[in-house]
Amino acid sequence: MRIVSANLNGIRSAERKGFFKWMLAHQADVVCVQETKAQVDQLSEELHYPEGYHAYFHDAEKKGYSGVAIYSRNEPDQVIEGLGWPDFDAEGRFIQADFGKLSVISLYLPSGSSSDIRQAAKFDFMDRFTPVLESFRRKRREFIICGDWNIVHKEIDIKNWKSNQKNSGCLPDERAWLDQLFGPMGYVDGFRVVNQEPDQYTWWSNRGQAWAKNVGWRIDYHVITPGLEEKVKAASIYKDERFSDHAPLTIDYDL
Repeated sequence: MRIVSANLNGIRSAERKGFFKWMLAHQADVVCVQETKAQVDQLSEELHYPEGYHAYFHDAEKKGYSGVAIYSRNEPDQVIEGLGWPDFDAEGRFIQADFGKLSVISLYLPSGSSSDIRQAAKFDFMDRFTPVLESFRRKRREFIICGDWNIVHKEIDIKNWKSNQKNSGCLPDERAWLDQLFGPMGYVDGFRVVNQEPDQYTWWSNRGQAWAKNVGWRIDYHVITPGLEEKVKAASIYKDERFSDHAPLTIDYDL
């Protein structure tokens, strides 16, 4: 089963850059998209609904902002939009599709880089999401939480470690939260199951020549329940084309 996570930084822009052509050629079974930055009524049936896929969206109320989606070859048993939190659900940050005993989620965790207010909102989301993640572990289901988590985990996951210690996405408290996620809570970083190499990034600033010089951050993940760890067969970050400031992250599972 091939599953892709891709922050598109605008689904219409990514389509013009060839994302859906790549997706079809890539033969993904499920594609989790973040930052659609569009409402459903702004999307074209011809351009944004590729043949052979079911499409589900959780839009932000604010136009041109946030939004998540899931594309799947097989029709899910059910789709859950949002977390039941009016404030963050209005930003379109969570959508879940269930396939038998497997749940696949497209998550867009808030960024705190724009202001102290948004950093506080990010910490609030993290605090409230923790019991949700704990509740998933108590279910008799496997979970794959794809998305832009907006946090690097370890030094290996960012090019400029020291100079970013005070920047959102690399703050000690944020990384400590991922330590809990991948430690006592029992979740697994799917990519690192099969790839322990440095310089494996999924996001690059548009400033300077970050992309050309590979000065990046790995902030996009497949966070998986431990029952899936041995099911991870391959992982790849696609950089041959550039659809947004993020690169698609693909993991193949033996499911």
